[in-house]
Amino acid sequence: QVQLAESGGGLVQAGGSLRLSCAASGSIFNAMTWYRQAPGKQRELVATILRGGTANYADSVKGRFTISRDNAKNTVYLQMNSLKPEDTAIYYCNVVQWGNIYWGQGTQVTVSS
Repeated sequence: QVQLAESGGGLVQAGGSLRLSCAASGSIFNAMTWYRQAPGKQRELVATILRGGTANYADSVKGRFTISRDNAKNTVYLQMNSLKPEDTAIYYCNVVQWGNIYWGQGTQVTVSS
């Protein structure tokens, strides 16, 4: 059974930074992804990183967020800089294994103006 444990959310002022972490149990996953869901909105992809380090970002976070991973620790990170109030959301870690989709419990990020 795959388990994902996110941490690092919190309250920060606009322009500030936060670093999210997601530790995964089980095998090393090819892709590890961060999603977010703001109140009243659909869940959206923020960034994804492949095992070899190739990363892709949503246009809304390019240049501000950086995704990285430590395969030895089976952990993915999301460094969020220059945060904006519109980044306020619950951030979820996601992996897929053998066609099964796994989600973490989410971590709240709130950016005040």
